[in-house]
Amino acid sequence: MKKILFIIYLSIFSVSCAQNSESQNKQNSDEEEFGEIISFDEYDISMLRLIVTPEKYHNKTVQVIGYLNLEFEGNAIYFHQEDYEKGSSRNGMWVDFSEDLIHKKDLKKFNKKYVIIIGKFDMNSKGHMGMFGGSLKNISRLDEWH
Repeated sequence: MKKILFIIYLSIFSVSCAQNSESQNKQNSDEEEFGEIISFDEYDISMLRLIVTPEKYHNKTVQVIGYLNLEFEGNAIYFHQEDYEKGSSRNGMWVDFSEDLIHKKDLKKFNKKYVIIIGKFDMNSKGHMGMFGGSLKNISRLDEWH
């Protein structure tokens, strides 16, 4: 009986190790193809996390939700609508849309609305007159958030 249990245990252990190895090989392959892989929690973040710990996200692609304002020398996404209305520009990030997105979307229809965007965060680029908490550059996604 002990021999049978030992063989069953050994079989399960072997299968588990083989699956682990396949999973690691796939991750290594994905890293070679796409670059550094980050967890969803590091990618889909709140504006607050960008404001409080900008160094953690510097030069990383992030997805954020916020209030978008588009105006001359003031294109930015804010933590809340109230931050925009009260002029709390440090609670906002300068936005710079990719050429591809500019041609695909009518940006005006997203003005003064809550949106979800994906872009590369730059903590050193603070927009017009250095007024903002950082920049989201080469924005590749812009959708209204309900």
